Amino acid sequence: MTYGKILLLMLFSTFSISAYSQQNISGYVKDGNELITGATIFLKGTKQGIVSDSQGHYELKNLAPGTYTVSVSFIGYEKDSKQVVLKVNQQLILNFSLKKDQQQLHDVNINGKTKTQQVKESGFAVNAIDTKKYANTTADLNQILNRSTGVRIREQGGLGSDFKFSINGLSGKQVKFFIDGIPMDVMGSAMSLNNIPVNMAERLEVYKGVVPVQLGADAMGGAVNVVTNQKVSNYLDLSHSYGSFQTNRSSLTGQYVHEKTGLIVKGSGFFNSSENNYKMKNVDLVVGGQRDGNYIYDVTDAEYVKGDARRFHDNYLSALGQVEVGVTNKSWADVLFIGGGYNEGHQDLQTGFDQNTVYGKVRRTNFAKSATLRYKKNNLFTEGLNLSAFAARSKDTYKTTDTVFRNYNWDGSYYDKGYTEMGNSVKTINNIVRPRTYAMANLSYVINSQHSLNLNYTLDHLKNESFNQLQVERDSMPGIINKQILGFAYQQNLLDNKLSNTIFGKYYHLGLERSKFINGRYAMQDTTFSNFGYGIASRYKITEGLGVKASYEHSYRLQEAEEMFGDGLNLQGNPDLKPESSHNVNLGAYYGFQINKSAFFFEASGFYRNAKDFIFPVPDVRSKLLKNENQSSVRITGFETEARYSYAQLLSLSLNLTYQSAVNTTKNGQTESNNVEGTYLNKIPNQPWLFGNADFTIGQDNLLGKDTRLQFNWFTQYVNWFYLTWESKGNPIDKSDIPTQFIHNASLSYSLKKGKYNISAECRNLTDHLAYDNFKLQKPGRSFSVKFRYFIQ
Repeated sequence: MTYGKILLLMLFSTFSISAYSQQNISGYVKDGNELITGATIFLKGTKQGIVSDSQGHYELKNLAPGTYTVSVSFIGYEKDSKQVVLKVNQQLILNFSLKKDQQQLHDVNINGKTKTQQVKESGFAVNAIDTKKYANTTADLNQILNRSTGVRIREQGGLGSDFKFSINGLSGKQVKFFIDGIPMDVMGSAMSLNNIPVNMAERLEVYKGVVPVQLGADAMGGAVNVVTNQKVSNYLDLSHSYGSFQTNRSSLTGQYVHEKTGLIVKGSGFFNSSENNYKMKNVDLVVGGQRDGNYIYDVTDAEYVKGDARRFHDNYLSALGQVEVGVTNKSWADVLFIGGGYNEGHQDLQTGFDQNTVYGKVRRTNFAKSATLRYKKNNLFTEGLNLSAFAARSKDTYKTTDTVFRNYNWDGSYYDKGYTEMGNSVKTINNIVRPRTYAMANLSYVINSQHSLNLNYTLDHLKNESFNQLQVERDSMPGIINKQILGFAYQQNLLDNKLSNTIFGKYYHLGLERSKFINGRYAMQDTTFSNFGYGIASRYKITEGLGVKASYEHSYRLQEAEEMFGDGLNLQGNPDLKPESSHNVNLGAYYGFQINKSAFFFEASGFYRNAKDFIFPVPDVRSKLLKNENQSSVRITGFETEARYSYAQLLSLSLNLTYQSAVNTTKNGQTESNNVEGTYLNKIPNQPWLFGNADFTIGQDNLLGKDTRLQFNWFTQYVNWFYLTWESKGNPIDKSDIPTQFIHNASLSYSLKKGKYNISAECRNLTDHLAYDNFKLQKPGRSFSVKFRYFIQ
């Protein structure tokens, strides 16, 4: 008998058995109209039970006819039970609507594991952040993540500025970003962490070095997964904030469920704008010179002096809208949604990659549109076989305008020069167009409660087209990047779930087509790359609250479009870049316990990264641009620790500290010379090596009336000084560095009608400390903002 016949016989047998004398009990667990995930449903007097899924649905299968008592429980709710009589071949629908147990919610800290705690106690080195307590603040996701252990985010300026995201010393494109498991950049360039308001996220997951295969990513440095509200219920979350530097931020998320048809419409969007006209302190100003307004037509007697000036060319605007329409909990699909999105951004550029290069007319705009399809079906063909799939087609367009032959100064004055602001010999309106096709499929199979399998396949195809629209020759750097990643994982839960092991392997394939300037002309070159990665993540629970974790991965990171082709702005393309690889090791322990209403949690871990062909940006003095290069070898070691305390719903305190040392271990460079590199065993420049955070929140319910809450938050961030350039080069006395910084922030929020109406006030950089960041670019000083939020469900 052929293999195909055997497969057909097995499928036929499966359907035949399932169709014969089957009695099931299924339904939904709700709190009013809101579905409850993680409720326990069991049959009294038996050992049979189940947990409601992400859609609040449960199904007890293959029951014998008879009388049953079905009981449902969930932390913070009163238990409920119903007695039913199940007949032969009956598919009984039994729904539950639970009531909140106010005494339990008010007097007792929850001992059960929230989803955030479950993620933290997995074998992976991961931070899990519940965003609820930040929902009424004006923070974006970057600002929330920057409080997390091991994470350092360095922004180049105010709202909308470029940023560099680092996890345990690996940063930039080495870290990948996702929304509900889907790459964020598929949605368009405006969909970035510094644009997304905190209201749009329910939970943030930060994976460090070792990344689960279901994300389908070549994330050598780690990954951030933004988890949004997945409940099947009607809700609306609308907010607007206004702050210093003419900053406006609005966001809207909502969902409508049509009960009769099950049709669901989901929508989200945001609008951000700012003049970013904050004060630059102690910068170079021009005095003297023969002037006509801001135009200096004779610089003979002009000279530079130090002084303060406001940024005059840094307006920013971004907007995004997304809509999805679909259904859930159908026999043929647990989830099926089609969607579309559009976003755009407009940005005046004030500086190059450092603040010594001042722009006055350079401008950047970007437009992106996308169409998406996502599908999920649990128990496909057989019990325990689950499929989820996603596909997207998107198109990003960037336009950088650089058309004046001027040199600008911080006071807004300028004089003529023989090349444009960005150093071009001709006027440019540079266009970059990047159409992209992305598809991902994830298949998991639960063999039993101790063993499960996972298979993931990702296809990512991107085309790059670039041209100066003011020239006849339109395409100087075309190219194609085609990525394929295949991952397989096997998970064990042994010793009564005390020991958890996830063993996985990944296959990476990269196909490149790009042009390279050879012998005075551009020539197309093709390159392919394939290799295997592998790893393991383990956790052992010594007690219910005490556990140890270890993880290892040999991973690869494939080149990105910006690195290969440039960004048309501050980054040159480098068609000779090679993929990076790294051996990543994490070892840590956690301990959580509770004494009456007080809850304590401690975590500490060490990490080791040994990266080859490490890609990092290097300034080019001649062009005043950055260019990515491969450093042969970099070793990163460090540790991080975190302590958290909370008392009921009254107060919480968290402290964390991270130390990391990224060292150049390339001894002889790229040549065959036996001479030792001058930067051998030097720390990689322009990277913080010691930083920490303190976060304190105190709040009281019903203090100013029934169903109200008043909450105060204080957040302090510490960054130790670090060098901007190689520590072995130059005179240590005159060497440029970023000084030690303490930045303090405070916010006060008031909610009424059980969180339906909310107002908050916030002050950042309370002491107006001079704040620096990437390449010593000054960030905003003291700022104030207020936020209004309306939430209904």
